[in-house]
Amino acid sequence: MRAPVPDRRLVLEAPVPVADGAGGWVPGWQARAVVWAALRPGVGRGRSGAEAVALGVTTWRLVLRAMPAGHPARPRPGQRLREGARVWMIRAVAEADGRGAWLTCFAEEEVPA
Repeated sequence: MRAPVPDRRLVLEAPVPVADGAGGWVPGWQARAVVWAALRPGVGRGRSGAEAVALGVTTWRLVLRAMPAGHPARPRPGQRLREGARVWMIRAVAEADGRGAWLTCFAEEEVPA
């Protein structure tokens, strides 16, 4: 494997409950770490969102330096990576090389079609 060039500054975010002001909770996001990643696009497809809005979904491979299991900056499925208004939902994480120096986050980005 040729070493990736992590040239994108991304914020790793984890889901957290946020009070809704009416005694309940709504999903929110909390920044966990800043990471640098190399982005590799995958395939795209279309689908309808919850409110019947047409969405374009592209799969991505985001490659970043590995961190030990349990480290707060190590991405996990269910978290997301953000760059400004762009958001990549992490679906799976795997080691990208035999030495364990890199991680690949398999993620999806949704954009209005």
